[in-house]
Amino acid sequence: MNVMSRLLSPGAAARILEHHDLDAVLDVLVRNPVENVFITSRVELAGLDQWQLGGELWGHYAGGRLDSLCFSGANLVPLSNSPEATRAFAERARKQGRRCSSIVGPREAALDLWSQLAPGWDRPREIRANQPVLAIQESSPDVAPDFRVRPVHPAELDLLLPACIAMFTEEVGVSPTAADGGRGYRQRVGELINAGRAFAWIEGGEVIFKAEIGAATREVCQIQGVWVNPRHRGRRISEGGMAAVVEYALRDFAPIVSLYVNDFNAPARAAYQRVGFNQVSEYASIMF
Repeated sequence: MNVMSRLLSPGAAARILEHHDLDAVLDVLVRNPVENVFITSRVELAGLDQWQLGGELWGHYAGGRLDSLCFSGANLVPLSNSPEATRAFAERARKQGRRCSSIVGPREAALDLWSQLAPGWDRPREIRANQPVLAIQESSPDVAPDFRVRPVHPAELDLLLPACIAMFTEEVGVSPTAADGGRGYRQRVGELINAGRAFAWIEGGEVIFKAEIGAATREVCQIQGVWVNPRHRGRRISEGGMAAVVEYALRDFAPIVSLYVNDFNAPARAAYQRVGFNQVSEYASIMF
C-alpha cells in the first residue's frame, strides 16, 4: 500500500490538508452551512494556506473520501462525522499539545473530542455544553429595527473598543487584552469596523448597544459580541438593535443570519426569539 492509499484508507490518521484538498473540503463544509460558518468563512477567504487561515485544517478520510474536518488554531473546531474521525483528531491534538484557548463547535463533535483529550490536558475554566445555534432568513416579523444602530465609522474605533473589551471579559471571563496589552484585539476590532461588520448605537460618546458580524460566507453570516451597556439594560434595547443588525446582514452579507447563545442566558434567548430567530443546531464550548 502506497502513502496516499494509507492516507485515504478508512480509519487513517488525520492529516493537514493542502491546496489540492480544497474542493473536497468545500464539499464537506457545504453540507451544513450554518454549523460550519466559522471554518467556511476562513477557507473561502484564505484557501488552505496555513498562514492566511490562522491555523491548520486537519482532515479525516473514510472509504477514500474526506468525511470530517478539524481546525486547529486559536480555537480547536471539530466537524466530526464519526468516532473514528474524533479519535484521529484527538490523537493529533494530543501529539501537538494544547495550543488553543477553547474547543468549540457542533455539540456532539466538541464534547466527544474533549472526552478523549481530557485525561491529558489542563482542566478547563468552564464547559458550556449547551449553546443553541439560532438562525433567521428574513426581516424580523414582530420587532421594528432600531436604526440608531448603524455601521461604526473607522474614526470611532476608540469609542467602540472599550465596549468590545467589556463584552468579551463579561462573556468569556478573561480580558482580551491580557496577552499583548490589547494590540491584537484592537487590530481585530479595527478590521471588523473597516469591513463594515461592526454595528452600534452611539450617543453622546457612549456605546448603548453593539454587535458584530464575526464570520461570513456566501450563504451564512454569524453575529457575535452582542452587548448592551449595563446602564441601559432592562429596556429591551437589544431587540430593536438585533432587528437592525439582521437588516444590515441580510442586505449586505448573506441570506441566512445566525448566532449562538449560552443556554443559561434566558434574557438574550427571549430577545432573539422575539426578533424571529429559530434554533437550528447546538454548539458546545470548552474554555481554558
